[in-house]
Amino acid sequence: MKLLPRPARFALMAALDVALHARGRPVSSKELAARHDLPPRRLETLLQALVRAGILKSVRGPAGGYELARERRRLCVGEIVRVALRAEEDEDQSPALLVAVLEPLIAETEEEALSRLDDITLEDLYARAIAKGFGEKQPASDFDI
Repeated sequence: MKLLPRPARFALMAALDVALHARGRPVSSKELAARHDLPPRRLETLLQALVRAGILKSVRGPAGGYELARERRRLCVGEIVRVALRAEEDEDQSPALLVAVLEPLIAETEEEALSRLDDITLEDLYARAIAKGFGEKQPASDFDI
């Protein structure tokens, strides 16, 4: 069983990719999609949700794209996952038994897991990615607001 659905995993990967590759210039959604072999439209929906939540900021223009809206150390993994989960919420009518009995239990368990993810920052993921050879090391203070 996978705890996090694909959209949450993709949102985390997208935020981490921006942290790794922005380096003074925005990361385009096409570049990000190509780097990870993802469908651009689906990715763009997640990127826009991250912008609305204040995790990423969008830069317009020919050299535009996405950059972090805050420092890596001020972005929690749990926050990014919650944004992705909200973006994917289904408005369909659920069966009464599911809503009354199972959903509250699942929601409680999910919140416990998300509270643990709140202890992990994008800076922590960034350090892990650098240690595994992704991107180049850059100081935590190298951030433009």
